[in-house]
Amino acid sequence: MPESPERRAFQRVTAKVYGRFMLEDGSEHVCYVVDMSPGSAALQTEVTGEPGEKCICYLDHIGRVEGVVTRPLDDGFAMTIIASDRKKDKIASQLTWLANRHELDLPEDRRHARVEPRNPISAMRMVDGRKYSCRIIDLSLSGAAIATDVRPALGTPVILGTMKGRVIRHFNDGIAIEFIDLGKMV
Repeated sequence: MPESPERRAFQRVTAKVYGRFMLEDGSEHVCYVVDMSPGSAALQTEVTGEPGEKCICYLDHIGRVEGVVTRPLDDGFAMTIIASDRKKDKIASQLTWLANRHELDLPEDRRHARVEPRNPISAMRMVDGRKYSCRIIDLSLSGAAIATDVRPALGTPVILGTMKGRVIRHFNDGIAIEFIDLGKMV
């Protein structure tokens, strides 16, 4: 049987990328990118959207990606990414970096250098006063990655130690926080 021609406009890259996605009904779910290109992605997840349903993904290292579910897969779904040419170029650059960073021993693409604190045990406070103990994985001038079982929604204001910030990403063991006022104490 002859091979069918490749219909994809972009080459897909296999990259270990975790994230979350939201369906039209507002429900949020954890996902893992199986492979991705600037125009489409295959997501592994326990929840499958319906073909034609809009979804918004928040992916580690890539950020916010909007799209439409194209078809269900055995363990997730495939989606078409809806983005400007500029956003697709940015996705292509990030995918290239993700695919090659280990082979080429490339540094992480961050605004500020990250360090591991000597004493990683800290506290995260919510604006309503709830307080949770956490472990700082790494820290920079602009943010922190913390290990915690608590998963505040993306954009939620939090206070880590004495620094104001907001939740910008979820990952398997915790969350990433971007500090709002660099160098300003609460």
